[in-house]
Amino acid sequence: MDKLRRVLSGNDSTTDEESSIITTINEASTLSWSTRIKSFCVCFVIGILLSLLGSFALFLHRGLTVFAVFYTLGNILSIASTCFLMGPFNQLKKMFASTRIIATCVVIVSFVLTLVAAIVLHKAGLALLFIIIQSLAMTWYSLSYIPWARDAVKKTITTCVV
Repeated sequence: MDKLRRVLSGNDSTTDEESSIITTINEASTLSWSTRIKSFCVCFVIGILLSLLGSFALFLHRGLTVFAVFYTLGNILSIASTCFLMGPFNQLKKMFASTRIIATCVVIVSFVLTLVAAIVLHKAGLALLFIIIQSLAMTWYSLSYIPWARDAVKKTITTCVV
């Protein structure tokens, strides 16, 4: 009879065992806040260094192709670094939110097209065009995280053009 009461009240011992297993797994798979910050910083700095290395590679033979690859990999690593702060699922959820889904898709497509133009097609001019698109898309994507920033940019451009 006591077992029935515990089951009906939600205090069943198997529920406690299951929740303790889930809690243990969750605690083992999560990172502490300091580890998240350190990992973010390391990943972000490596991304910036890759982009800077790409800039120095412009002076080498096939420099624009090397620049395109390093610049794109640096941007990918910089975006991936935020997964340490938010978690990968939360990051993906925010990336594909209705306010930034177009910007996210343009960024991802420009990453792919830049790498294809540089590595597969060996077209430096095309890679440069995709780098410009990539930079503009990354800026627009980044502005989506700042409240009213995109509206301010739209208003400024409209005022300057018209």
